[in-house]
Amino acid sequence: MMYQLGIDIGSRNSKILIFDSDKESIIYSQYQTTAVDCLSGVGNLLDQAMRAMKLTSSDLGSSCVTGYGRKLYREANYTKSEISCHAAGCLFFFPEARTIIDIGGQDSKVICLDSTHRVKEFVMNDKCAAGTGRFLEMTAIRLERQLSDLAILAAQSDKEVLLNSTCVVFAESEIIGLLSKGESPYNIARAVHLSIARRIYAQMAPIPWEPPVVFTGGVALNSDIAFCLAKILDTDIEIPPDPEVTGALGAAILAV
Repeated sequence: MMYQLGIDIGSRNSKILIFDSDKESIIYSQYQTTAVDCLSGVGNLLDQAMRAMKLTSSDLGSSCVTGYGRKLYREANYTKSEISCHAAGCLFFFPEARTIIDIGGQDSKVICLDSTHRVKEFVMNDKCAAGTGRFLEMTAIRLERQLSDLAILAAQSDKEVLLNSTCVVFAESEIIGLLSKGESPYNIARAVHLSIARRIYAQMAPIPWEPPVVFTGGVALNSDIAFCLAKILDTDIEIPPDPEVTGALGAAILAV
């Protein structure tokens, strides 16, 4: 039996996933911070996978790479766009999906699918950190909390605070001002999450999105942002079991 390998070299994290196409199941996945030398980072991930699963190179069949650094990696059999891979990865879990929101460390994408699962339109924000994981990292630093704590903080919010700035640099100044006035970290965390959700909603405005909506990418690990998106979009939000590796899953599925 030979497995398919998916690699997603993102701007913040690199991910790999090994897929059993016969059983249509994930047998291994892992990710780590993207190194300055992203190729060595991918090599480390592959070495870890081979040791953990007791595999040899002969056990791996075709491979596909996607993500920010995909053009740097020459060992894969296929190179696919992030749009195609995230669509394939989300459809694996949610076959009825019609809209995919992917928020990563440095960019955000909204993908519309037709009834035959084909990508019919998409929009991408890769020029501004607002609406991305970078905004959350800045917020965690200012609130002196771990990134993973933000959803817990926001869930304790007791009033809505509005962030007016659409730029992370100016929003950071607003957060500093709110803290100096004694505003609670709970309300500030929720304000940041609502700001991101509104930014995504505005990004979606030019395209014909419709439910079901799937939320993927590393930021989908933040349950409060999913809550804010559901509130603003007025629809349920589905999240894959491990949203960080959805692109790598799609790459593995498309490695044929």
